[in-house]
Amino acid sequence: MNTSSLKVLIIGKVWPEPASSAAGTRMMELIEVFQSEDWQVTFASAASESQFAVDLKSCGVECASVSINSSSFDHFAGELNPDIVVFDRFMTEEQFGWRVAEQCSGALRILDTEDLHFLREGRYQAWKKGKEFETSDLFNDKAKREIASILRCDLSLIISEFEMDILEETFRMDKDLLLYLPFLLDQINENSVNNWKSFDNREHLISIGNFLHEPNWNAVLYLKEEIWPLIRAKIPKAELHVYGAYASQKVEQLHNPDEGFMIKGRAENATDVVGASRVMLAPLRFGAGLKGKLVEAMQCGTPSVTTTVGAEGMNGNLPWPGFISDDPQEFADRAIQLYKNEELWKEKQEKGLEIIRSRFDKETHSVRLIERIKEVRENLEAHRHHNFMGSILQHHTLASTKFMGKWIEAKNRITD
Repeated sequence: MNTSSLKVLIIGKVWPEPASSAAGTRMMELIEVFQSEDWQVTFASAASESQFAVDLKSCGVECASVSINSSSFDHFAGELNPDIVVFDRFMTEEQFGWRVAEQCSGALRILDTEDLHFLREGRYQAWKKGKEFETSDLFNDKAKREIASILRCDLSLIISEFEMDILEETFRMDKDLLLYLPFLLDQINENSVNNWKSFDNREHLISIGNFLHEPNWNAVLYLKEEIWPLIRAKIPKAELHVYGAYASQKVEQLHNPDEGFMIKGRAENATDVVGASRVMLAPLRFGAGLKGKLVEAMQCGTPSVTTTVGAEGMNGNLPWPGFISDDPQEFADRAIQLYKNEELWKEKQEKGLEIIRSRFDKETHSVRLIERIKEVRENLEAHRHHNFMGSILQHHTLASTKFMGKWIEAKNRITD
């Protein structure tokens, strides 16, 4: 099967903003892998394009605006006739998957989960109830939707080994439908390490993350209310600089120079501000997937203190480049240690290099992705026969979602 000039259609939930979120960075990584094979990439989305979205056209990507619940997408997809369709998160597959199956039945359908949304939801609900997260919390309505989406697709990209284990062991998912694909990172060369700022040339602590993402906002509140007062009591001249895109009024209200709690908003260059800070704080109490902020800290030589949820799926069996703690007092104590002890700080700094080198090598994982895509495409009919449950779900989706979508489309035409 010729794979030298394949057409890839990516249907995005939003237009990529790599400077705002790890999800945007992830999408650009995938596009780069496809383009490295000389595949033609088209990115389409029903979302409005923000001023912070990356200029995809300058990256050689064709762009298209599409509409949900509209047969205009059918004409668009049929005319493009892609060989591969990538759905950006399960919600996008719910909206467009049945249309793709109808118009481009021979196209390989890939779901990029970004992270398991039902895992994040289960943890969030457990946290709200003030109880420990349990396996039973995974069996929520979002899980039914997300797993149905995974089954309808030919291949799903899973960013964390922890999430692979959940799908395979708890939900008995077929391994042939899943591919572990973490962040795809360039190796850090010696010159970059030599350009890192030294311990003495760094100051303050940093927290960073898109404020529209509930786990990030919750972590900032946790810092403000419980952790930062403990740190500030021991190092009264230190400041915590909180960066993040889309800071609302409720975020801005936390700004308090007298307490050294500084809301900085969007970072013009995240690498610069992380690389100028002495310690990264990421006290995430719920969430899923891999944390881009913690990878960025490793890339900048900035040791971090995070929680079990924050470090999940990141370091495997390797030592963490900082500390992991779920107790606010211990979390604060570890942050103070890193901030004040240069020898400990340097020791932890080096651990991040090993994690990036061993676990997130771009070339290794990119080759695995392309090989898997080629393998499934070459045996697509047999692959789909083996996934009979997915065929059942696709059948009933076409019989229900299809007609719901057509009803909404007809209703919209009448309204217009």
